[in-house]
Amino acid sequence: MSDTINTYNPATGEQLDHYQLMSAEDAERAVTRSHEAYLNWKKTSFGTRADIFNNLADLMEQRIDDLANLMTLEMGKVTAQGKQEVQLCAEICRYTAKHGESFLEDEARVYEGGKAIITYQPTGVILGIQPWNFPLYQVIRYSASNIMAGNTTVLKHAQNVFGMAQAIQQLYEDAGFPKNVYQSLMIDGSTASELIKHEHVRGVTFTGSDGVGKQVAKEAASMSKKTVMELGSNDAFVVLADADIDNAVEMCIKGRVINNGETCVAAKRFVVVDSIYDEFRDRFVAQCKKLKVGDPSKEDTDLGPMAREDLRDELHEQVEKSVNSGATISLGGEVPNEAGYFYPVTVLENVTPGMPAYDDELFGPVASLIRARDDKQAMEIANDSRYGLGGGIFSTDTDKAIELAKNEFDTGMVNINGYSLAQPNLPFGGVKDSGYGREHGGYGIREFVNIKTIMVASNEA
Repeated sequence: MSDTINTYNPATGEQLDHYQLMSAEDAERAVTRSHEAYLNWKKTSFGTRADIFNNLADLMEQRIDDLANLMTLEMGKVTAQGKQEVQLCAEICRYTAKHGESFLEDEARVYEGGKAIITYQPTGVILGIQPWNFPLYQVIRYSASNIMAGNTTVLKHAQNVFGMAQAIQQLYEDAGFPKNVYQSLMIDGSTASELIKHEHVRGVTFTGSDGVGKQVAKEAASMSKKTVMELGSNDAFVVLADADIDNAVEMCIKGRVINNGETCVAAKRFVVVDSIYDEFRDRFVAQCKKLKVGDPSKEDTDLGPMAREDLRDELHEQVEKSVNSGATISLGGEVPNEAGYFYPVTVLENVTPGMPAYDDELFGPVASLIRARDDKQAMEIANDSRYGLGGGIFSTDTDKAIELAKNEFDTGMVNINGYSLAQPNLPFGGVKDSGYGREHGGYGIREFVNIKTIMVASNEA
């Protein structure tokens, strides 16, 4: 097996760069250096950490064009969406800087015989294993909160975005973080698995497929190491009988095609009540036909290529298997005969259980339309999934939709009458095969800290 990794432009198939993989021994030494950095970093004040995170946010904004262009080149993200990702990361850094200390503030309690202090203390090196689809955000999401808490981090990034991995380490160091507080390790999956066993790795956070995530969690659990798992999903967006159809169509398409359809929390299954199904379908398909697939660097492009050829081929195979099982294609569904890893916006109907389009995650611009008898069955279909990351409800009765979201939807997040990606001040994460643990909103910063209880006995007689 070669120890050289090549990266490719998915819009053209041409090679971009090449990188040398670290040996297992070098990776282990990097973790040791991270632990040594932790011993000093954990003693810094929250104020010091906050100042450097504000520096990091400023740097991201200064380099926004270069970072966004790198995303476009390495994984095909539409450049305008890349700039939005950079801005979100800057906001995460500033939010973490402003609120991190308060989220980890000591708490005073009393017990029979004395008083107690509950304190949140860092634990050490956190290993992050992250995917390519949001190559800056996925890394900042976990690393900012952990570093603000006093931990240090090492990253195993996806190999097709190794350029971004290097750029992130440069950002951290240029912002003023001490060396080795954050490190991007050029390693493969097998080396990352070995690092889980490293004595100084105290926790693992993973974003990716549920199959790989379960193996990572199993390995970490065998050594009593905590994990956070943000896994795949096939989010259902439910369009109830009283929905505003124009808004539902607009938001559902946005939720399906954002980031070229390669988003864990994208809208993927569209469960529409029978009384409005035909109208919704007709408008949905008509609007999808207007979307432009092409060069992601151009301003008028709506969708770029898929990130890798194998991912494009896997998606097409899922479409074909669904069609062979009875699904019908209302739009798209054919691999274009052109350079690059493009796939057309595709709409499937007559989607039923047992098909990949119903059961699995379709990580690309393919929408599954499912007809429901009524509102009750629509919610049943939405929950008929092994996943539970996000979802959506469209109804002009907002109070009803909120009650359904609270009491019926078996997911970690729910959109009502809209579509939104992650927000710095709101928790992000799922249930069932979509994983566990939360990031953002003050929840992520407490995932890998030691919640320590200090009991002080009373000296009164």
